Amino acid sequence: MELERMNTDKSGEAEEKENSERNTRVCTSCDKIHESISKWMLPENARETYLERANCIPPPLFIISITIAELAVFIYYAVWKPQKQWITLDTGVWNSPFIYRPDKREEAWRFISYMLVHAGIQHILGNLFLQLILGIPLEMVHKGHRVSLVYLAGVIGGSLASSVCDPLQALVGASGGVYALIGGYFMNVLVNFREMIPLFGVFRLIFIVIIVGTDMGFALYRRFIAPVNGPQVSFVAHIAGGLAGMSIGYVIFSCFDKNFIKDPRFWISIVAFLVFLVFAVFFNIFLSPAN
Repeated sequence: MELERMNTDKSGEAEEKENSERNTRVCTSCDKIHESISKWMLPENARETYLERANCIPPPLFIISITIAELAVFIYYAVWKPQKQWITLDTGVWNSPFIYRPDKREEAWRFISYMLVHAGIQHILGNLFLQLILGIPLEMVHKGHRVSLVYLAGVIGGSLASSVCDPLQALVGASGGVYALIGGYFMNVLVNFREMIPLFGVFRLIFIVIIVGTDMGFALYRRFIAPVNGPQVSFVAHIAGGLAGMSIGYVIFSCFDKNFIKDPRFWISIVAFLVFLVFAVFFNIFLSPAN
């Protein structure tokens, strides 16, 4: 019996040791991921604070969830609706209850739900690529409530700006939210350039300029040059989303280890956003050519 007890104790110790080693390997992998993310997302003086409390729980649920939702809606219209949605926008999407349309402005949810619908395969692939490659690290650092606030500010700002500046055109795609994330990240890299490893800083700025320039080029081409095979869509959400990110997003992402609600810059940007929102609503009700 003593031999059996000794064998049991030894096997228990071996199992415990194995579990401990496995957990150590997992933690080491997570630590390396967080260390890499901190170098890309944060200035040097904030990295230590982040690494002390960094963990993979919760995972970046907002970005993952919104990406799955956008992909699911695209697949629905591409596969189950009778149209060639893989290539370009078509009548099925035009009749979708999600798309923003100037003649359906009284259906207020469209000012947000348009982000779920995309104009073609190249449109959704571009948005999802940027959304995942930038949104996941941002959410791991700043958590979902901050990233979702910036993303939705870009979505709402994009549709309202489009309804004012390009009032006769429809709007689809998550570009407003994606550009809000880009704008917030870009401003933080620019302001904290010397503290974010200059070589990486230059590479990041060049990468952002190339991606934004290419995407804006496609958006302008679709809007003004490409043959009209279906309803045209506005590009204004790109610009407005970027501006929302460079104001609200910059403040939120710069307050990494602080409560951004206590930052006066946050309230200044929110007041400016609300003033624009009130003006856009007034314009849509009383002044819009779409009336």
